[in-house]
Amino acid sequence: MTDSQDQRDKRREYGSKPLRRINLFENPFEQFGQWLEDAEAAGAIDATAMTLATVDSQGMPSARTVLMKHFDEQGFCWYTHYLSQKGMELAENTKACLLFYWRDISRQVSIRGTVTKLPDSDSDHYFQSRPEGSRFSAAGSRQSSEVSSRGVLETAVDTLRKKHPSGDVPRPKNWGGYCLSPISLEFWQGRDDRLHDRFRYQLESSGHWVINRLAP
Repeated sequence: MTDSQDQRDKRREYGSKPLRRINLFENPFEQFGQWLEDAEAAGAIDATAMTLATVDSQGMPSARTVLMKHFDEQGFCWYTHYLSQKGMELAENTKACLLFYWRDISRQVSIRGTVTKLPDSDSDHYFQSRPEGSRFSAAGSRQSSEVSSRGVLETAVDTLRKKHPSGDVPRPKNWGGYCLSPISLEFWQGRDDRLHDRFRYQLESSGHWVINRLAP
């Protein structure tokens, strides 16, 4: 085994501030909002980037990074192609998990819940807010499908540009938004000696959030 393969001796200490129950908001969305602000203030690149994990009909998981575009007490939202791998898997199994990792402040947030599509009006509004190039790329690509070359993609986009010279390419009906409504959110703060602080917000049937500390 080469040095590049053996990673067992490579580690770092986190040395972060403690996370105490008394310092947590009772509402997990407020807590998330505060941590997102902290990450952005610390200069985190793509602070809204989140890993989305889904499962196919055979129980095989897959994960990829997407960008959260907005959140509120209804959930965490992003936009993508409905016929992509993640879209097809979500059509079969609406349960999913999101993970935010902010390395510079040694924090993670893991969010589990159920995913639904956003209304067409929301998808239309967001699509039109995107830069022109991004709109043409979304309209010209059948995400996750196999293509023989990059030229195939570029040709598809060029064809659309000729069809819509003013730049007003419409949102494809198979492209739009999703929202994950959480049943649990776990806030992880890295600490020295791997004795991390972890707190989980769990949604009860009454609609009340219960907060518990978890062992690292």
